[in-house]
Amino acid sequence: MVAGAVIGATIADMHSQRREVVEGGRTVYTEPDRIIIRDPGGQAYVRGNDLYRFRYGARDIRTDTVGGETRTVVVRPDGSEVITVVAADGSLLRRIRRDPRGREIVIIDNSYRDPRAVGVGGFYVALAPPVVRIPYNRYIVDSEEATPEVLYETMMAPPVERIERRYSLDEIRYSPTVRQRMPSIDVNTINFATGSWEIPPDQAAKLQAIADGLNRAIQENPRAVFLIEGHTDAVGNDVDNLSLSDRRAESAATLLTQQFNVPAENLTSQGYGEQYLKEQIDGPSVINRRVTIRNITPLLNGGQAALPPPPPGTAPPR
Repeated sequence: MVAGAVIGATIADMHSQRREVVEGGRTVYTEPDRIIIRDPGGQAYVRGNDLYRFRYGARDIRTDTVGGETRTVVVRPDGSEVITVVAADGSLLRRIRRDPRGREIVIIDNSYRDPRAVGVGGFYVALAPPVVRIPYNRYIVDSEEATPEVLYETMMAPPVERIERRYSLDEIRYSPTVRQRMPSIDVNTINFATGSWEIPPDQAAKLQAIADGLNRAIQENPRAVFLIEGHTDAVGNDVDNLSLSDRRAESAATLLTQQFNVPAENLTSQGYGEQYLKEQIDGPSVINRRVTIRNITPLLNGGQAALPPPPPGTAPPR
């Protein structure tokens, strides 16, 4: 089983550890390593803490809090560092990679929001669904059927429609029609058991082609960011399914780093519960218990598929 922040790998293990409170009309469910929030309008979303993914193989970890922001520096054996800055509410603000010579690359800048964004924590962006002009099997790619080259090409594919502006990571996470601007890969080589986020060892090896494509894409663009999306079937309640799907996404991201050396800072994860069923049935479905991967770099940088690293010594936003 992939190592995680919580012992156990079934959603039933979470029930005794979950706390529920009502704050300002919102219902907040707190688990040891994530929270689920239901807005007064009934919309629910999950926010996890992925910092533990960066502890694997770390030489040192330093954390300090200044002015309400918490800054965690993970030092790796080669002397490089990954710097994560989170707000007082635990939301990610920035993620930066610093090489052993002190040069810094901003991987994620999540410190701004568009005042027009509404709903789902104030990050929902309402766009019309994109017009997809490429073959459907190249827009949503089944990993089991795709060649390694097709997987890599999908990871590097441009948006299917023009990106009008840069989006924050949270806007991308919580706005489906923003995410839909980018092709995706359904990782259907992993079959999760009902209620579980464990990736069995015999299935972990099936991620080799995905990992190879990710590593190749990140080598091509060190600032690339890939979103790992977790999904469930329609069994169970929405709170359980949001937590479960988020853990499935994080399990896949953790495994890709620990077993295949995909840089943790170039991956981010988010669970969507049962919101996006691939097979429209209410009961158990292996097809719906899945993770999906998409390159969100063009969404983060406003449509440019790749940006060169800043000149040495350039200070990133703080």
